[in-house]
Amino acid sequence: MQENKYDDPAFFNKYGGMLRSTLGLRGAGEWAELKKMLPTFAGKRVLDLGCGYGWHCAYAAEHGAKRVTGIDISERMLAVARTKTVRENVQYARISIEDASFEEDSFDVVLSSLAFHYIEDFESLCRKVHRWLSREGCFVFSVEHPVFTAHGPQRWVDDAQGNHLYWPVDRYFEEGARQAVFLGERIAKYHRTLTSYMNGLLRSGMRITGLAEPQPSRKMLSRMPGMADELRRPMMLLISAVKTGE
Repeated sequence: MQENKYDDPAFFNKYGGMLRSTLGLRGAGEWAELKKMLPTFAGKRVLDLGCGYGWHCAYAAEHGAKRVTGIDISERMLAVARTKTVRENVQYARISIEDASFEEDSFDVVLSSLAFHYIEDFESLCRKVHRWLSREGCFVFSVEHPVFTAHGPQRWVDDAQGNHLYWPVDRYFEEGARQAVFLGERIAKYHRTLTSYMNGLLRSGMRITGLAEPQPSRKMLSRMPGMADELRRPMMLLISAVKTGE
C-alpha cells in the first residue's frame, strides 16, 4: 500500500492552501490541456484513481456521467470530496490504487490526476485498468514528468542570491523510489522513464491517443510571480489511451 502522507494533519493543511485545492480545476495549471484529452461523459461509467478532493469526479457527473466512483487512500481527502460532491451517482471509497479491484468491463472511462508517481508498479496497474475498461474505453491521466522526478529532491539549483540556475536531471534511467520534498515535507515518489509509461500502456493492450507536456497559460504567467520558471522544464505529463478492440 502506498504511503498515506495526505492524512498527516500538517501536510494536509499545507495541501489545502494550494490553488488547486482552493480553486479546484481552475487552479490546476494542467487543466486546460487535460480537458482537451477527456472523452464525452454522457451515460458513461467513470472511475477516478486517487480522486483527492473529487474535482474530476464532480466534473464527470456534471457532464452527464451515469455513475462515478472515486477512490483514494486518504480519509481526509475523501471527507472533503464528500462535502463538495453531493450527487447520488457519485460514490467515494477509501481504497489504495494498488489494492483496487473491480469486475471486468466495470467502467467506460478511467481517470487519474497526479497519483501514479506514488505507485511502484505502473505496468501492473495498466493491466488492471485494461480489464476494468469496456471495449474502446478511455484511460486519461496526468503524472509528474520524468524530467521532474528523475533527480529526486525536486528542487532548483540556486546561486548565492537564490536565483534559479537550472533544474537537475540525474539518474534518469535508474527507475524506482525517490525521496522528494513537497510542501516542505519529505515524501516518497517513484520515478520512471517516458519509455516505461508508453510501453506499460502498449503492453497492456492500450492504444495511445494523446500526449501533452502542459505549459502555464498566459493568464497564469501574468498573475503568478515565478511561474515563468515553469517554462524552463516540464513538470507534468498527460497521456490518453484507449482499450483496443478484442
